Amino acid sequence: MGDPVQLSLFGKQNEDKILTDLFQAYFDARRNKRNTINALAFEQHFEENIFRLYEEIISGNYNPSRSICFIVNQPVKREIFAANFRDRVIHHFIYNYISPIFEGTFINDSYSCRVGKGTHYGIKRIDHFIRSCSQNYSKDCFILKLDIQGYFMSINRRLLFHKVKQVLFSKLNHIEFDLSLLLGLIEKTIFNDPTKNCVVKGKKRDWKGLPKDKSLFTTQQNCGLPIGNLTSQLFGNIYLNALDHFVKRNLKIKNYGRYVDDFILVHKNKKHLKSLIPIIRDYLSKELMLTLHERKIYLQHYSKGVKYLGSVIKPHRIYVANRTKGNFYENIQKQNEIVRDHKPTEEEKAQFISSMNSYLGILQHYKTYRMRKRMLFETLSAWWWNHVYLSGGIRKFVQK
Repeated sequence: MGDPVQLSLFGKQNEDKILTDLFQAYFDARRNKRNTINALAFEQHFEENIFRLYEEIISGNYNPSRSICFIVNQPVKREIFAANFRDRVIHHFIYNYISPIFEGTFINDSYSCRVGKGTHYGIKRIDHFIRSCSQNYSKDCFILKLDIQGYFMSINRRLLFHKVKQVLFSKLNHIEFDLSLLLGLIEKTIFNDPTKNCVVKGKKRDWKGLPKDKSLFTTQQNCGLPIGNLTSQLFGNIYLNALDHFVKRNLKIKNYGRYVDDFILVHKNKKHLKSLIPIIRDYLSKELMLTLHERKIYLQHYSKGVKYLGSVIKPHRIYVANRTKGNFYENIQKQNEIVRDHKPTEEEKAQFISSMNSYLGILQHYKTYRMRKRMLFETLSAWWWNHVYLSGGIRKFVQK
């Protein structure tokens, strides 16, 4: 683990705030996980569980619990570590404290895990970059899209913790809590290796076809963050924040945007963009211990279009990518298989609402009304229609 933190700012006087903020973190964590088994078990005696977490934080005895590990196949094959609900509360607790602090350090055009940003904002910004650079499609401009190989599994935990500490120490005047306690929680969250204490859900063959750089079980020592945690999303942004500033300030690329590890540069000169590839490759390797994904380098004229965040951006139009439509259809079939096999549990009903509304939320940003209507009414099992209904004109599912 990292070097021990010895700074303590407020001690006992801040304990009431910690308890209040723990309750807020609990309410945030249960917002989308209320019907899971872990969440229901925690909620049954939630006050007692909150006070237990509080005592663990104050005493420095908090340690992450066992995670559940499984494979998902949509939108791409990934290994997920689902944290115990009590750890989700801690993740929200950490996030609520440090996210506002780091928000001020991020460039405008990093889109992941930020209020008011997200995929659709990112898509609109890239479209804006192309319009601006090409002067409304009247001049040449080119798009360079890059990706990092096995990003989350390659994050160096020691370097990440150093970056987090560095920013928090520099913002001491803006911090209204005991920094030593918070850094202790952050340290245990970052350096926790869920592979050492997890429940594997599924079968060994589920991992077949998953590249080694996509699994925590095969990462290098002190590397990797579990996909599925709120803190991992925030830490992923923090880790690449230096790259964002390097591209904007040092390379002087005005039209640049990043969502997690997918980033795009737009410029009028193709040769200039091509010359930046080895510079960015070198920076990632030396400064962040990361590797550019060589097979995912895309450099094309804007008229060819670019696939980004589930969409295809072309001159004068943006439309949903075929893979996104295909994943939506496959998700419907997956939900149908559940009801053919058994009566869905409350947790599975909640997962149905969550997954289907996630796709509907994406698709409603495009001209897909007829497609959504056809897929749902022609394909979705009657059992689901007896237990859910559509609200807002095929915008979201609500449980009856």
